Amino acid sequence: AQFLQVLPGVVFTGDQGGQLYIRGGAPIHNKVLLDGMTIYSPFHSIGFFSVFDTDLIKKVDVYTGGFGAQYGGRISSIMDIQTRDGNKKELSGKLSANTFASKILLEGPIFKSSENDISNSFILSVKKSYLDKTSESFYSYISDDGLPYSFSDFYGKLSFFSQNGSKVNIYGFGFNDNVNYIDLTNLGWLTYGFGSNILLIPSSAKMLVEGKISYTKYDIFQEDFGSPRDNSTIDGFNLGLDFSYFISQKHRLKYGVEVLGYTTKLNFRNSIGTLIDPEDHSTEFAGYFTYKYNNTRFIIDPSIRIQNYTSLGETSVEPRLGVKYNLTENIRVKGSFGIFSQNLMSTSSERDVVNLFSGFLSSTTSLPESFQGEQIESALQKSTHYIAGLEYDINNNLDFNIEGYIKDFSQLIAENKNQIFEDESEFEDEPDYMKKEFIVEKGL
Repeated sequence: AQFLQVLPGVVFTGDQGGQLYIRGGAPIHNKVLLDGMTIYSPFHSIGFFSVFDTDLIKKVDVYTGGFGAQYGGRISSIMDIQTRDGNKKELSGKLSANTFASKILLEGPIFKSSENDISNSFILSVKKSYLDKTSESFYSYISDDGLPYSFSDFYGKLSFFSQNGSKVNIYGFGFNDNVNYIDLTNLGWLTYGFGSNILLIPSSAKMLVEGKISYTKYDIFQEDFGSPRDNSTIDGFNLGLDFSYFISQKHRLKYGVEVLGYTTKLNFRNSIGTLIDPEDHSTEFAGYFTYKYNNTRFIIDPSIRIQNYTSLGETSVEPRLGVKYNLTENIRVKGSFGIFSQNLMSTSSERDVVNLFSGFLSSTTSLPESFQGEQIESALQKSTHYIAGLEYDINNNLDFNIEGYIKDFSQLIAENKNQIFEDESEFEDEPDYMKKEFIVEKGL
Protein backbone atom coordinates (compact mmCIF):
# COMPACT_ATOMS: atom_id res chain seq x y z
CA ALA A 1 0.00 0.00 0.00
CA GLN A 2 2.88 2.37 0.72
CA PHE A 3 4.80 1.43 -2.42
CA LEU A 4 1.87 1.93 -4.79
CA GLN A 5 1.43 5.53 -3.69
CA VAL A 6 4.80 6.57 -5.15
CA LEU A 7 3.94 5.31 -8.64
CA PRO A 8 2.99 8.04 -11.15
CA GLY A 9 -0.72 8.14 -11.94
CA VAL A 10 -1.76 6.30 -8.77
CA VAL A 11 -4.17 8.02 -6.38
CA PHE A 12 -4.90 6.39 -3.02
CA THR A 13 -7.80 7.57 -0.85
CA GLY A 14 -5.96 6.83 2.38
CA ASP A 15 -7.74 5.76 5.54
CA GLN A 16 -11.32 5.69 4.20
CA GLY A 17 -11.63 2.26 2.66
CA GLY A 18 -8.27 2.21 0.93
CA GLN A 19 -9.57 2.78 -2.60
CA LEU A 20 -7.07 2.79 -5.45
CA TYR A 21 -7.41 4.87 -8.63
CA ILE A 22 -4.88 4.11 -11.37
CA ARG A 23 -4.58 6.58 -14.25
CA GLY A 24 -8.20 7.63 -14.11
CA GLY A 25 -9.80 4.23 -13.65
CA ALA A 26 -12.16 3.58 -10.74
CA PRO A 27 -11.28 0.92 -8.12
CA ILE A 28 -13.62 -1.63 -9.77
CA HIS A 29 -11.65 -1.22 -13.01
CA ASN A 30 -8.46 -2.58 -11.40
CA LYS A 31 -7.77 -6.31 -11.22
CA VAL A 32 -5.64 -7.61 -8.34
CA LEU A 33 -4.24 -11.14 -8.66
CA LEU A 34 -2.47 -13.11 -5.93
CA ASP A 35 -0.85 -16.22 -7.42
CA GLY A 36 -3.60 -16.14 -10.06
CA MET A 37 -6.46 -15.76 -7.55
CA THR A 38 -8.64 -12.63 -7.83
CA ILE A 39 -8.57 -10.44 -4.70
CA TYR A 40 -11.67 -8.24 -4.53
CA SER A 41 -10.58 -6.12 -1.55
CA PRO A 42 -6.79 -5.72 -1.39
CA PHE A 43 -6.76 -2.99 1.29
CA HIS A 44 -8.12 -2.81 4.79
CA SER A 45 -10.48 -0.09 5.97
CA ILE A 46 -7.57 1.69 7.56
CA GLY A 47 -6.01 2.19 4.18
CA PHE A 48 -2.25 2.08 4.74
CA PHE A 49 -2.52 -1.68 5.48
CA SER A 50 -2.84 -4.06 2.54
CA VAL A 51 -3.85 -7.69 2.92
CA PHE A 52 -0.47 -8.84 1.55
CA ASP A 53 2.53 -9.73 3.68
CA THR A 54 5.55 -8.10 2.06
CA ASP A 55 7.81 -10.88 3.38
CA LEU A 56 5.91 -13.32 1.15
CA ILE A 57 6.12 -11.38 -2.08
CA LYS A 58 8.42 -12.61 -4.84
CA LYS A 59 7.48 -9.97 -7.41
CA VAL A 60 4.74 -7.49 -8.24
CA ASP A 61 3.89 -6.43 -11.79
CA VAL A 62 1.76 -3.28 -11.88
CA TYR A 63 0.36 -2.53 -15.34
CA THR A 64 -1.09 0.98 -15.17
CA GLY A 65 -2.46 0.61 -18.72
CA GLY A 66 -1.83 -0.96 -22.09
CA PHE A 67 -1.38 -4.46 -20.65
CA GLY A 68 -1.02 -7.55 -22.83
CA ALA A 69 -3.66 -10.02 -23.97
CA GLN A 70 -2.85 -12.56 -21.24
CA TYR A 71 -4.87 -10.31 -18.91
CA GLY A 72 -8.55 -9.50 -19.33
CA GLY A 73 -11.80 -8.63 -17.62
CA ARG A 74 -10.71 -5.13 -16.49
CA ILE A 75 -10.55 -1.82 -18.33
CA SER A 76 -7.94 0.17 -16.37
CA SER A 77 -5.09 -1.74 -14.74
CA ILE A 78 -3.67 -5.05 -13.55
CA MET A 79 -1.72 -5.77 -10.36
CA ASP A 80 -0.17 -9.26 -10.57
CA ILE A 81 1.38 -10.40 -7.27
CA GLN A 82 3.36 -13.63 -6.98
CA THR A 83 4.53 -15.13 -3.70
CA ARG A 84 7.85 -16.82 -3.12
CA ASP A 85 8.40 -20.45 -2.20
CA GLY A 86 9.30 -21.45 1.34
CA ASN A 87 12.82 -22.15 2.59
CA LYS A 88 13.87 -25.55 1.18
CA LYS A 89 16.91 -25.99 3.43
CA GLU A 90 15.86 -25.31 7.01
CA LEU A 91 13.00 -24.32 9.25
CA SER A 92 12.96 -20.59 9.88
CA GLY A 93 10.58 -17.90 11.02
CA LYS A 94 9.94 -14.29 11.86
CA LEU A 95 7.90 -12.64 14.59
CA SER A 96 7.15 -8.92 14.59
CA ALA A 97 4.89 -6.65 16.61
CA ASN A 98 4.04 -2.99 16.96
CA THR A 99 1.29 -0.88 18.50
CA PHE A 100 -1.01 -1.68 15.54
CA ALA A 101 -0.60 -5.39 14.88
CA SER A 102 1.61 -8.46 15.11
CA LYS A 103 2.71 -11.05 12.60
CA ILE A 104 4.28 -14.49 12.50
CA LEU A 105 5.93 -16.07 9.47
CA LEU A 106 7.04 -19.72 9.32
CA GLU A 107 8.71 -21.58 6.46
CA GLY A 108 10.75 -24.69 5.88
CA PRO A 109 11.22 -27.96 3.97
CA ILE A 110 8.76 -30.86 3.91
CA PHE A 111 9.23 -34.40 2.58
CA LYS A 112 12.93 -33.87 2.00
CA SER A 113 14.50 -36.58 -0.17
CA SER A 114 18.08 -37.58 0.57
CA GLU A 115 18.43 -39.47 -2.74
CA ASN A 116 18.12 -36.56 -5.16
CA ASP A 117 18.45 -33.70 -2.64
CA ILE A 118 15.15 -32.21 -3.75
CA SER A 119 13.14 -30.55 -1.00
CA ASN A 120 9.54 -29.52 -1.07
CA SER A 121 8.59 -26.56 1.10
CA PHE A 122 5.88 -24.69 2.96
CA ILE A 123 5.39 -21.06 3.95
CA LEU A 124 2.77 -19.62 6.31
CA SER A 125 1.98 -16.05 7.31
CA VAL A 126 -0.53 -14.83 9.92
CA LYS A 127 -1.22 -11.15 10.72
CA LYS A 128 -3.55 -9.89 13.44
CA SER A 129 -4.37 -6.32 14.41
CA TYR A 130 -5.32 -5.05 17.86
CA LEU A 131 -5.47 -1.34 17.12
CA ASP A 132 -9.04 -1.16 18.41
CA LYS A 133 -7.72 -2.17 21.86
CA THR A 134 -4.27 -0.54 22.06
CA SER A 135 -5.40 2.79 20.63
CA GLU A 136 -7.25 3.62 23.85
CA SER A 137 -3.85 3.83 25.55
CA PHE A 138 -1.43 4.81 22.78
CA TYR A 139 -3.68 7.19 20.83
CA SER A 140 -6.10 8.46 23.46
CA TYR A 141 -5.72 12.01 22.11
CA ILE A 142 -7.64 10.92 18.95
CA SER A 143 -10.72 9.40 20.58
CA ASP A 144 -11.87 8.29 24.03
CA ASP A 145 -13.28 5.10 22.50
CA GLY A 146 -10.13 4.17 20.57
CA LEU A 147 -9.79 3.60 16.84
CA PRO A 148 -12.49 1.18 15.59
CA TYR A 149 -10.37 -0.87 13.15
CA SER A 150 -9.51 -4.57 13.34
CA PHE A 151 -8.39 -7.13 10.80
CA SER A 152 -6.60 -10.44 10.37
CA ASP A 153 -4.81 -11.99 7.37
CA PHE A 154 -3.76 -15.57 6.68
CA TYR A 155 -1.82 -17.03 3.76
CA GLY A 156 -0.32 -20.49 3.32
CA LYS A 157 1.47 -22.23 0.46
CA LEU A 158 2.89 -25.70 -0.25
CA SER A 159 5.42 -26.16 -3.07
CA PHE A 160 6.41 -29.48 -4.65
CA PHE A 161 9.36 -29.72 -7.06
CA SER A 162 10.68 -32.23 -9.59
CA GLN A 163 14.25 -32.72 -10.78
CA ASN A 164 13.72 -31.02 -14.16
CA GLY A 165 12.31 -27.82 -12.64
CA SER A 166 8.60 -28.60 -12.91
CA LYS A 167 6.59 -27.76 -9.81
CA VAL A 168 3.15 -27.67 -8.23
CA ASN A 169 1.94 -25.02 -5.77
CA ILE A 170 -1.09 -25.36 -3.51
CA TYR A 171 -2.17 -22.26 -1.61
CA GLY A 172 -4.96 -20.69 0.37
CA PHE A 173 -5.80 -17.38 2.00
CA GLY A 174 -8.28 -15.78 4.37
CA PHE A 175 -8.59 -12.04 5.02
CA ASN A 176 -11.15 -10.18 7.13
CA ASP A 177 -11.80 -6.62 8.18
CA ASN A 178 -14.10 -4.86 10.64
CA VAL A 179 -14.73 -1.22 11.43
CA ASN A 180 -17.35 0.02 13.88
CA TYR A 181 -18.02 3.74 14.16
CA ILE A 182 -20.23 3.81 17.25
CA ASP A 183 -23.73 5.17 16.58
CA LEU A 184 -22.76 5.75 12.92
CA THR A 185 -22.01 2.60 10.94
CA ASN A 186 -20.71 -0.93 11.32
CA LEU A 187 -18.91 -2.55 8.39
CA GLY A 188 -17.15 -5.85 7.90
CA TRP A 189 -15.92 -8.11 5.14
CA LEU A 190 -14.50 -11.60 4.82
CA THR A 191 -12.71 -13.05 1.82
CA TYR A 192 -11.07 -16.43 1.37
CA GLY A 193 -9.84 -18.63 -1.43
CA PHE A 194 -7.69 -21.57 -2.41
CA GLY A 195 -6.12 -22.90 -5.56
CA SER A 196 -3.20 -24.49 -7.32
CA ASN A 197 -0.86 -23.71 -10.17
CA ILE A 198 1.35 -26.07 -12.12
CA LEU A 199 4.52 -25.43 -14.10
CA LEU A 200 5.55 -28.21 -16.50
CA ILE A 201 8.87 -28.18 -18.33
CA PRO A 202 8.86 -30.92 -21.02
CA SER A 203 12.36 -32.30 -21.53
CA SER A 204 12.00 -32.60 -25.31
CA ALA A 205 10.66 -29.15 -26.23
CA LYS A 206 11.59 -25.48 -25.84
CA MET A 207 8.37 -24.66 -24.07
CA LEU A 208 6.63 -24.16 -20.75
CA VAL A 209 3.13 -25.29 -19.82
CA GLU A 210 1.37 -23.46 -16.98
CA GLY A 211 -1.98 -24.35 -15.49
CA LYS A 212 -4.05 -22.79 -12.72
CA ILE A 213 -7.29 -23.41 -10.88
CA SER A 214 -8.70 -21.35 -8.03
CA TYR A 215 -11.81 -20.44 -6.10
CA THR A 216 -12.40 -17.17 -4.22
CA LYS A 217 -15.28 -15.70 -2.22
CA TYR A 218 -15.90 -12.20 -0.87
CA ASP A 219 -18.67 -11.13 1.56
CA ILE A 220 -19.24 -7.58 2.76
CA PHE A 221 -21.92 -5.94 4.89
CA GLN A 222 -22.62 -2.44 6.18
CA GLU A 223 -25.25 -1.39 8.69
CA ASP A 224 -25.77 2.31 9.25
CA PHE A 225 -27.25 3.39 12.56
CA GLY A 226 -31.05 3.14 12.27
CA SER A 227 -30.96 1.79 8.68
CA PRO A 228 -31.34 -1.68 7.10
CA ARG A 229 -28.22 -3.74 6.46
CA ASP A 230 -26.60 -3.73 3.01
CA ASN A 231 -24.68 -6.83 1.96
CA SER A 232 -22.98 -8.22 -1.12
CA THR A 233 -21.39 -11.55 -2.07
CA ILE A 234 -19.26 -12.60 -5.02
CA ASP A 235 -17.76 -16.05 -5.42
CA GLY A 236 -16.47 -18.08 -8.32
CA PHE A 237 -13.78 -20.16 -9.97
CA ASN A 238 -10.99 -19.49 -12.43
CA LEU A 239 -9.36 -22.06 -14.76
CA GLY A 240 -6.45 -21.31 -17.05
CA LEU A 241 -3.92 -23.04 -19.29
CA ASP A 242 -0.95 -21.24 -20.90
CA PHE A 243 1.70 -22.42 -23.39
CA SER A 244 4.99 -20.58 -23.98
CA TYR A 245 7.26 -21.45 -26.93
CA PHE A 246 10.84 -20.15 -27.02
CA ILE A 247 11.46 -20.38 -30.76
CA SER A 248 14.81 -18.58 -30.55
CA GLN A 249 16.47 -15.79 -28.62
CA LYS A 250 14.51 -13.26 -30.69
CA HIS A 251 11.12 -14.97 -31.04
CA ARG A 252 8.64 -16.09 -28.40
CA LEU A 253 5.05 -17.27 -28.68
CA LYS A 254 2.54 -17.52 -25.88
CA TYR A 255 -1.10 -18.48 -26.03
CA GLY A 256 -3.71 -19.75 -23.62
CA VAL A 257 -7.31 -20.17 -22.61
CA GLU A 258 -9.19 -19.06 -19.51
CA VAL A 259 -12.61 -19.87 -18.04
CA LEU A 260 -14.24 -17.83 -15.26
CA GLY A 261 -17.53 -18.44 -13.53
CA TYR A 262 -18.93 -16.41 -10.66
CA THR A 263 -22.13 -15.53 -8.83
CA THR A 264 -23.01 -12.11 -7.44
CA LYS A 265 -25.69 -11.45 -4.82
CA LEU A 266 -26.59 -7.96 -3.72
CA ASN A 267 -29.01 -6.51 -1.17
CA PHE A 268 -28.54 -2.76 -1.25
CA ARG A 269 -30.55 0.43 -0.84
CA ASN A 270 -29.55 3.48 -2.82
CA SER A 271 -29.46 7.02 -1.45
CA ILE A 272 -33.25 7.47 -1.78
CA GLY A 273 -34.09 4.09 -0.25
CA THR A 274 -34.86 2.02 -3.36
CA LEU A 275 -33.95 -1.64 -2.87
CA ILE A 276 -31.57 -3.19 -5.41
CA ASP A 277 -31.34 -6.96 -4.90
CA PRO A 278 -30.29 -8.83 -8.06
CA GLU A 279 -28.61 -12.24 -8.17
CA ASP A 280 -26.54 -12.99 -11.26
CA HIS A 281 -24.61 -16.00 -12.56
CA SER A 282 -21.88 -15.14 -15.05
CA THR A 283 -19.52 -17.22 -17.16
CA GLU A 284 -16.66 -15.90 -19.26
CA PHE A 285 -14.51 -17.76 -21.80
CA ALA A 286 -11.34 -16.23 -23.17
CA GLY A 287 -8.51 -17.15 -25.50
CA TYR A 288 -5.41 -15.11 -26.26
CA PHE A 289 -2.33 -15.17 -28.49
CA THR A 290 0.86 -13.13 -28.06
CA TYR A 291 4.05 -12.89 -30.09
CA LYS A 292 7.22 -11.14 -28.96
CA TYR A 293 10.13 -10.19 -31.20
CA ASN A 294 13.23 -8.89 -29.44
CA ASN A 295 16.54 -7.91 -31.02
CA THR A 296 19.25 -5.52 -29.83
CA ARG A 297 17.38 -2.35 -30.82
CA PHE A 298 13.72 -3.21 -31.33
CA ILE A 299 10.97 -4.99 -29.36
CA ILE A 300 7.47 -5.55 -30.72
CA ASP A 301 4.75 -7.37 -28.82
CA PRO A 302 1.46 -7.73 -30.72
CA SER A 303 -1.35 -9.73 -29.11
CA ILE A 304 -5.06 -10.38 -29.32
CA ARG A 305 -7.66 -11.51 -26.80
CA ILE A 306 -11.12 -12.84 -27.57
CA GLN A 307 -13.41 -12.70 -24.56
CA ASN A 308 -16.90 -14.19 -24.57
CA TYR A 309 -19.41 -13.02 -21.94
CA THR A 310 -21.86 -15.91 -22.07
CA SER A 311 -24.47 -14.44 -19.72
CA LEU A 312 -24.71 -11.32 -21.91
CA GLY A 313 -24.43 -13.12 -25.23
CA GLU A 314 -21.55 -10.81 -26.21
CA THR A 315 -18.05 -11.41 -27.55
CA SER A 316 -15.30 -8.80 -27.36
CA VAL A 317 -12.34 -8.89 -29.77
CA GLU A 318 -9.44 -6.99 -28.21
CA PRO A 319 -6.25 -6.33 -30.23
CA ARG A 320 -3.26 -4.95 -28.33
CA LEU A 321 0.25 -3.81 -29.25
CA GLY A 322 3.42 -2.84 -27.41
CA VAL A 323 6.63 -1.51 -29.02
CA LYS A 324 10.00 -0.22 -27.82
CA TYR A 325 12.95 1.08 -29.84
CA ASN A 326 16.50 1.85 -28.68
CA LEU A 327 17.55 5.14 -30.27
CA THR A 328 20.95 4.93 -28.53
CA GLU A 329 22.43 2.87 -25.72
CA ASN A 330 20.85 5.25 -23.22
CA ILE A 331 17.63 6.48 -24.90
CA ARG A 332 14.54 4.43 -25.74
CA VAL A 333 11.10 5.34 -27.07
CA LYS A 334 8.06 3.17 -26.42
CA GLY A 335 4.34 2.97 -26.96
CA SER A 336 1.31 0.74 -26.50
CA PHE A 337 -2.30 0.45 -27.60
CA GLY A 338 -5.13 -1.79 -26.48
CA ILE A 339 -8.88 -2.40 -26.37
CA PHE A 340 -10.36 -3.68 -23.09
CA SER A 341 -13.74 -4.78 -21.76
CA GLN A 342 -15.33 -5.61 -18.41
CA ASN A 343 -18.56 -7.08 -17.09
CA LEU A 344 -18.18 -6.69 -13.30
CA MET A 345 -19.71 -3.56 -11.75
CA SER A 346 -19.70 -1.86 -8.36
CA THR A 347 -22.40 -0.10 -6.35
CA SER A 348 -19.88 2.59 -5.41
CA SER A 349 -20.41 5.96 -7.05
CA GLU A 350 -17.55 8.32 -7.81
CA ARG A 351 -19.83 11.14 -6.61
CA ASP A 352 -19.56 9.86 -3.03
CA VAL A 353 -16.81 11.36 -0.88
CA VAL A 354 -16.30 8.08 1.02
CA ASN A 355 -17.12 4.57 -0.19
CA LEU A 356 -16.70 2.08 2.65
CA PHE A 357 -19.27 -0.35 1.22
CA SER A 358 -18.59 -1.66 -2.26
CA GLY A 359 -21.04 -4.24 -3.56
CA PHE A 360 -20.57 -6.26 -6.74
CA LEU A 361 -22.94 -7.26 -9.50
CA SER A 362 -22.83 -8.20 -13.17
CA SER A 363 -24.86 -8.87 -16.30
CA THR A 364 -27.29 -6.04 -15.82
CA THR A 365 -30.14 -5.58 -18.30
CA SER A 366 -31.63 -2.62 -16.45
CA LEU A 367 -30.02 0.06 -18.62
CA PRO A 368 -31.43 3.07 -20.48
CA GLU A 369 -32.30 2.53 -24.14
CA SER A 370 -30.03 5.33 -25.34
CA PHE A 371 -27.13 7.50 -24.21
CA GLN A 372 -26.48 10.98 -25.64
CA GLY A 373 -28.81 10.22 -28.55
CA GLU A 374 -27.20 6.87 -29.48
CA GLN A 375 -28.74 3.44 -29.01
CA ILE A 376 -27.13 1.33 -26.26
CA GLU A 377 -26.27 -2.01 -27.84
CA SER A 378 -23.90 -3.49 -25.24
CA ALA A 379 -24.00 -3.99 -21.48
CA LEU A 380 -20.19 -4.12 -21.24
CA GLN A 381 -17.88 -1.47 -19.91
CA LYS A 382 -15.21 -0.62 -22.49
CA SER A 383 -12.01 1.37 -22.83
CA THR A 384 -9.20 2.03 -25.31
CA HIS A 385 -5.68 2.90 -24.14
CA TYR A 386 -3.02 4.92 -26.01
CA ILE A 387 0.38 5.30 -24.32
CA ALA A 388 3.70 6.77 -25.50
CA GLY A 389 6.89 7.40 -23.58
CA LEU A 390 10.62 7.99 -23.42
CA GLU A 391 13.27 6.35 -21.21
CA TYR A 392 16.70 7.87 -20.60
CA ASP A 393 19.50 6.25 -18.58
CA ILE A 394 21.29 9.15 -16.91
CA ASN A 395 23.90 6.83 -15.39
CA ASN A 396 24.12 3.29 -14.02
CA ASN A 397 22.06 4.17 -10.94
CA LEU A 398 19.58 6.75 -12.24
CA ASP A 399 17.10 6.74 -15.09
CA PHE A 400 14.40 9.11 -16.31
CA ASN A 401 11.04 7.90 -17.63
CA ILE A 402 8.23 10.07 -18.99
CA GLU A 403 4.91 8.82 -20.37
CA GLY A 404 1.77 10.35 -21.77
CA TYR A 405 -1.43 8.34 -21.87
CA ILE A 406 -5.04 8.52 -22.97
CA LYS A 407 -7.67 6.21 -21.54
CA ASP A 408 -10.89 6.53 -23.49
CA PHE A 409 -13.67 4.96 -21.41
CA SER A 410 -16.23 4.80 -24.21
CA GLN A 411 -18.85 3.16 -21.98
CA LEU A 412 -19.08 2.95 -18.20
CA ILE A 413 -21.98 1.68 -16.09
CA ALA A 414 -22.81 3.09 -12.66
CA GLU A 415 -25.52 2.91 -10.02
CA ASN A 416 -28.56 5.10 -10.74
CA LYS A 417 -28.96 7.35 -7.70
CA ASN A 418 -32.33 8.61 -8.99
CA GLN A 419 -34.14 5.27 -9.23
CA ILE A 420 -37.56 5.42 -7.57
CA PHE A 421 -39.58 2.74 -9.42
CA GLU A 422 -38.87 -0.93 -10.10
CA ASP A 423 -37.85 -1.70 -13.67
CA GLU A 424 -41.03 -3.70 -14.37
CA SER A 425 -43.88 -3.54 -16.89
CA GLU A 426 -46.24 -1.69 -14.54
CA PHE A 427 -43.87 1.31 -14.60
CA GLU A 428 -43.08 1.22 -18.33
CA ASP A 429 -44.45 4.74 -18.82
CA GLU A 430 -41.98 6.20 -16.33
CA PRO A 431 -38.77 7.76 -17.75
CA ASP A 432 -35.63 5.59 -17.77
CA TYR A 433 -33.75 7.77 -15.32
CA MET A 434 -36.37 7.06 -12.63
CA LYS A 435 -36.72 3.28 -13.10
CA LYS A 436 -33.46 1.85 -14.46
CA GLU A 437 -31.07 0.46 -11.86
CA PHE A 438 -28.01 1.71 -13.71
CA ILE A 439 -26.96 4.59 -15.91
CA VAL A 440 -24.45 4.77 -18.75
CA GLU A 441 -21.51 7.17 -18.59
CA LYS A 442 -18.30 7.78 -20.48
CA GLY A 443 -14.98 9.28 -19.52
CA LEU A 444 -11.65 10.44 -20.88
